[in-house]
Amino acid sequence: MSKKPIIVFEGIEGSGKSYHLNHVCKYLKNKRISFIKVREPGGNINAEKIRKLILDKKSNFNKNTDLLLYLASRSENISLLRKNYKKKIILIDRFTDSTIAYQHFGLGVNLKIINQINKFLLGGMNINFTFLNIVNKNNMIKRLNKRKKLNRYDKFNSIFYDRVQKGFLRIAKKNKSKYLIIDSNSDIKMNKKKIIEKLNKII
Repeated sequence: MSKKPIIVFEGIEGSGKSYHLNHVCKYLKNKRISFIKVREPGGNINAEKIRKLILDKKSNFNKNTDLLLYLASRSENISLLRKNYKKKIILIDRFTDSTIAYQHFGLGVNLKIINQINKFLLGGMNINFTFLNIVNKNNMIKRLNKRKKLNRYDKFNSIFYDRVQKGFLRIAKKNKSKYLIIDSNSDIKMNKKKIIEKLNKII
């Protein structure tokens, strides 16, 4: 595995993925290890414009438009990722697995189309490791209720999120060596320790 890997944090809303990603960022800064952090959708000026469109509560795109907007945002980030690929650790808040879990397993978009465009965009770049954060329905709802602002993707019903999370788990099951499942219903300190221990092995 590359010592300058691409590491992705995945999971449904309220799963703690962004929290744990930010903790990893603080850890690497303290260790003075160079890295870049990217979020999807978003990541640079153009991608952030697309993010606003996707997540706006007033937006009402059909599932295919939604997919293409997510992939357009990714396209805007690819030059940044290529520039740093194998030169710095790359940390990503959501990436290709999210597209498959949400757009395919959640919304029913054709998987072949998603895979073809992702392959075209990534152009040979490989994700080295993924931390998949999972959460139960009750904790997800509690955490969403604490948020000051909810976007369009925070407001689907629990059946949708269940489909998406099961989709994530199916993806992880196919390549277990490159995934660590973090049960965010468990003790947060224990999870932080697990992630840092694994991170140190990866880098």
